[in-house]
Amino acid sequence: MGDRLPEPHASSSPAVAASSEAEEIEVLDSEDVLPMAAEDHWKALFDQFDPDNTGYISTEKFRSLLQRHGSELDPHKLEVLLALADSNSEGRICYQDFVNLMSNKRSNSFRQAILQGNRRLCSKALLEETGLSLSQRLIRHVAYETLPREIDRKWYYDSYTCCPPPWFMITITIVEVAFFLYNGVVLDRFVLQVSHPLYLKNALLYHPQLRAQAWRYLTYIFMHAGIEHLGLNVVLQLLVGVPLEMVHGAARISFVYVAGVVAGSLAVSVADMRAPVVGSSGGVYALVSAHLANIVMNWSGMKCQFKLLRMAVALICMSFEFGRAVWLRFHPSAYPPCPHPSFMAHLGGVMVGITLGVIILRNYEQRLQDQTLWWIFLSIYVIFVLFAIFWNIFAYSLLDLKLPPPP
Repeated sequence: MGDRLPEPHASSSPAVAASSEAEEIEVLDSEDVLPMAAEDHWKALFDQFDPDNTGYISTEKFRSLLQRHGSELDPHKLEVLLALADSNSEGRICYQDFVNLMSNKRSNSFRQAILQGNRRLCSKALLEETGLSLSQRLIRHVAYETLPREIDRKWYYDSYTCCPPPWFMITITIVEVAFFLYNGVVLDRFVLQVSHPLYLKNALLYHPQLRAQAWRYLTYIFMHAGIEHLGLNVVLQLLVGVPLEMVHGAARISFVYVAGVVAGSLAVSVADMRAPVVGSSGGVYALVSAHLANIVMNWSGMKCQFKLLRMAVALICMSFEFGRAVWLRFHPSAYPPCPHPSFMAHLGGVMVGITLGVIILRNYEQRLQDQTLWWIFLSIYVIFVLFAIFWNIFAYSLLDLKLPPPP
């Protein structure tokens, strides 16, 4: 390690680092590699330019640091760092922003510093880069499919490692297909399984007489009315859900999916109290409606090809599936007096998608707890869930509703 910087005169002001521009920048050993170092190493590196531990260094020193170690950084990350330095009007860089950047965590204030900065990111767009491998082109394609800002697309392109892979949507799809095939063999029917007399005896689907069995509010997604029902849901959740999970992670996408599933079954228990529920449409519609709403709200920024045509196709597919569900609900039942499964789960999923889902998709790599709308929509969702729970406990007896007999 080179000689330390001469320590400036003691001062309680955090602007000391900004006023020491003439001090010599020390030479760093090659072992101090920014992108691979642990956080304590990053702090040690930062502290070499901040001997008084003010938490700041001047933008000039920060830029010199980047010039010395820029070759060790991903080019797009280096571009963002330079934009951060050039956009800072106070002439200094905060240690926490530096650590967040190097650990792939960006605060809302960090994003605003970039977007509102004086320096425009002038390098060529990610779409114009050539010589990419097949996997790099796939990652680039996913970035343009889901993210409306070029800076976020470049960030995702540099940061994505496929570890972990999009396991949630793939696992859910495999389990749904496996249960459908099993039921098809047991019932000896693959088209309109729901019309089989033994279909309702399955322990997974939601039935109003068995609503006290709480697992049914979730496990109904593994039962489908037929191969036509399963097929469209699987296609939508793979084509939309997998790319979204690759970008936003399993935790956020699984939250939207499961929230849509729970909202779907609870919506049926409140608005269509005599009907059972099957299928993963609540979760699927939550993801798809969130994605479509995000595209509409960021229309100019979304650069996916044929977006108008593809939105039209997605809406037609969703409308077809919803129309099929409405027709089936009012079609004469194969097991009277119990009606066919309800379509209200679709609407419950849509409501989750255009509220909680949109907030998640619009805040890539941002802290949701910093978003006011996130807390508003989450509070509304929790209130609805609590209302539906009390409704299920008290309303059925108070309304003296005649329910179909248990299967």
